[in-house]
Amino acid sequence: MACFRGWRTNKITSSVHPGNTIKGGTLFSRICTETMYFYCVLCPPQLCETHICVMSLQSDYHFEYTDCDVLGSRWRVAIPNKANTCTGLPDPVKGTQCTFSCTEGEFLDMQSQECRKCAAGTYSLGTGVAFDEWDGLPTGFITYGETTNGGDSHTDCSNSTWTPKGEHVASNADECSAVLSYAVSLKKPGTVTFEYFYPDNSIYFEFFVQNDQCQSTDSQNRWMKTSEDNWSTYRGNNVLYWRTTAYTLLGSAVKPVLLRNIAISGVAYTSVCFHCKPGTHSAKPGSARCAPCPADTFSTKGATVCHQCEQDKYAEAGAGSCKPRPACTSSDYFFTHTPCDSEGKTQLMYKWIEPKTCNETIKGAVKLPASGEKNTCPPCNPGFFVTNSTCEPCTDRLYSNGTACDKCPVGTEPVVGFEYKWWNTMPSNMKSSIFRRELTWEVAGEYVYTTPADQDSDFLMLILNVPGYRLPQSLAKDSEISELSHITFVFETMCTADCKLYFLAGYNQWNNDVVEQWTGSKGKQSYSYLIQSNSTVSFTWTFQRTDKFSIERKYSGDIAKIYAIHITNVIGGVASQCRRCALSSDKANSACVPCPRGHYMVNGTGVCKRCPANTFIRAEQPVGEAACVQCGPNTKRNKAYSACLSDCTLDVHTRAGALLHYDFSPLANVTGFHSSPRFTNKGLKYFHRFNVGLCGKEVRREVKGYVCQSTVVPSEIRSQSTVSSQPFLIGDSLIDLHVCHVCDVSRSSETTQTCKQGRSATIRLRCDPALTAKDHITLPSNCSEGTCDGCVFHLLWQSQHACPLCTKDHYREIVSACIQGIQKTTYVWQQPLQCYGGVALPAQTVSACVSLDFWLKFGVTTGIVAAVLLISISCYFWKKTRKLQYKYSKLMMDSGGRECELPTADSCAIMEGEDAEDDLMYLTKKSFFTKIKSFSRERTSDGFDSVPLKSSSSRLQREEEDSDDD
Repeated sequence: MACFRGWRTNKITSSVHPGNTIKGGTLFSRICTETMYFYCVLCPPQLCETHICVMSLQSDYHFEYTDCDVLGSRWRVAIPNKANTCTGLPDPVKGTQCTFSCTEGEFLDMQSQECRKCAAGTYSLGTGVAFDEWDGLPTGFITYGETTNGGDSHTDCSNSTWTPKGEHVASNADECSAVLSYAVSLKKPGTVTFEYFYPDNSIYFEFFVQNDQCQSTDSQNRWMKTSEDNWSTYRGNNVLYWRTTAYTLLGSAVKPVLLRNIAISGVAYTSVCFHCKPGTHSAKPGSARCAPCPADTFSTKGATVCHQCEQDKYAEAGAGSCKPRPACTSSDYFFTHTPCDSEGKTQLMYKWIEPKTCNETIKGAVKLPASGEKNTCPPCNPGFFVTNSTCEPCTDRLYSNGTACDKCPVGTEPVVGFEYKWWNTMPSNMKSSIFRRELTWEVAGEYVYTTPADQDSDFLMLILNVPGYRLPQSLAKDSEISELSHITFVFETMCTADCKLYFLAGYNQWNNDVVEQWTGSKGKQSYSYLIQSNSTVSFTWTFQRTDKFSIERKYSGDIAKIYAIHITNVIGGVASQCRRCALSSDKANSACVPCPRGHYMVNGTGVCKRCPANTFIRAEQPVGEAACVQCGPNTKRNKAYSACLSDCTLDVHTRAGALLHYDFSPLANVTGFHSSPRFTNKGLKYFHRFNVGLCGKEVRREVKGYVCQSTVVPSEIRSQSTVSSQPFLIGDSLIDLHVCHVCDVSRSSETTQTCKQGRSATIRLRCDPALTAKDHITLPSNCSEGTCDGCVFHLLWQSQHACPLCTKDHYREIVSACIQGIQKTTYVWQQPLQCYGGVALPAQTVSACVSLDFWLKFGVTTGIVAAVLLISISCYFWKKTRKLQYKYSKLMMDSGGRECELPTADSCAIMEGEDAEDDLMYLTKKSFFTKIKSFSRERTSDGFDSVPLKSSSSRLQREEEDSDDD
């Protein structure tokens, strides 16, 4: 149970003293202790012992809730406001559920246990509390001082506490630990938000949380980061502790930590609304926060509106009162320069310090000088050039004295850094700042200087940030050089008070150390600082006119000037000059100017000559014709003239004259594989891992090797899978690509004591169309580690992608028989198959055809039709022939038997009645076959048919018989 200090609840089951009240078997009584938090509902012990009961008024007590039980319920109990008030308190009643809460702008009325809107001039967070007024420590906060570990036990730290300062609370500034704590009983998971100003790393500032088991937060998250130029925000959980410990340095005063605007959520409800602090207001009921008053207005505590200041008074935004405007002086304005215009002129501009707090109309006030005076723009800083009236940095490997960019000669390198000696605009990597305001250093052409601040005790900071440092290529291998970089600046201070100028260096603007400081007026002088670490990338110049706090600005005329800043070897810097360098390489990080790509220097004279075709430049020897190295078979020089590459394609002519095409593109990516496990003499298990880059198109990233090997030892630690040794290159350059069948040879230029000529690797590709695994790489059986001498490595890579691309010559066609008018053509690969990819196997085709059965049927049908037609024609002509025979025989009969004389034809046509006579000749019908038989029998040996003829006498006789019948 989270309780109030000095109170708790006790369970009892028997005797009850008169005057005490029991609800649910619980007796609420007071037990006074110093470290525990309890509830009290009934009489203090001294009144309970005397059984004195006094009737309580409603103003003598307030309501609170007990802790939630396991069912999520609680009781509302009355807590006396005075120690002598006991009886007459309302009985405990059932409270709201523990999950109950009010929204923003509302508070819980404990009398009715209902949410009500906050009145105008007040605000509420709903489920949280806020502390933004620090005229004194709010209720619930405790502060105390304690000695640090290892400190003097006789040191009195009782006064080393956090001190309220109106808008914020400030920590101690001595070598004691000051603790500020706040205990809160959270009803549900909550958060805490606060703003802090931590300007001095001479103080250790930590924030941590302790739960009800006194367990603190993680130590790695409890240390706050410094915030030199502005307020920072932190968010955390639960119950809170702030602690600071100061360590003075060089006898200088320590700047305290400032804390404000603490907001805590998770209390489930708030029973009161908070009054708006002076300088803020809330015009409507139910406000969740108070709005600050605009400039030149003010408000008092709990205000609903902001009031306008009088004409001769002023107020900053969020001010609780107005102040008289003093007469303006020369310390209330400053001057600056405008950017250069198209004519190369800059204007001198005078400006009032904002917010303007002085009055220029009263007697003795200084007027603002006229602006607009034109002056010639200062030149650009070294390493920059003029373009469109602005200064732009020269690009890589160019230098400038401030006018135009030029190339460094061959065999030299630019001296990179930043050199600022002209101040027309603030450089992009520099900024000035102060607490609550920026632009505290202004440019003035030949120098940059401090402008008047809001208060004379403010710290005016000028910050320079750089990305890092890198030694020139010509000096990188010199082990005797310990200087990574150095910074030099020229400054001057002119003060009437005890001003101080600090120079700080560190890895960022929030974590830096004081390198040097100067007090009072100092003539124009130079200071240099040696930089030995790449983590020192932030530099700060801090100027303080006085360390004595004062609202008035008495020393605005005290200024600090910086004339020039020069820092060397900066990554991304610009160059103002070039130095001679050794032309030893053409690597990406080398600043030494080489010959153009594909050229070599003739005997170091600075004259460059082009290399022959399909050659690359030897990195170790870019001077002389020997620097040009011819690429091997089936390899091509890359665009950078730095290596030979294979584009993963290969054309090979066979002995039979066929052309085979190979495409290793699917094998182009880096492939890794493990050897079989090995064991040392002591039983330690290890294996070798190889990484292979076979081929590929040219990429922009640097390729350091094609084949490398590392020794991998399996780790026995669960959190760590393997322990790998430093890998080494087996091949860093491609020698050639030829058919062996097929071999890819690479060589490493790194030599060892064993391998005088360096290491080399031969990768043999074997075609296996049936192998589906892409990365099936094996080592020789007689040299299980890939090499027998440690210098020459052999790898066997079996893959279907190592086969030549399939062509039309790799398959044949099979034509099926014509079945029911359909004929199929099927394509099959030649066996054994020795290709993959390329031309795909054509699909089966189907075509129409005419089968033998059709022709047989057609022939039989045609024969039958022809036979019938022939028979019909024969019958037709046979009938015609019979008629001709008849006519002929009739003519013969009419001739009377005279030879060689034919009777005279009565007519050329058949006479009427002849057909009837003809019919008489065939009254007796004969079958077709009988006629054929008779026809064949009547034919004589001379080829003529024998036709029986009728005699004329027979005819006459017949005619007579006919007449007798009549």
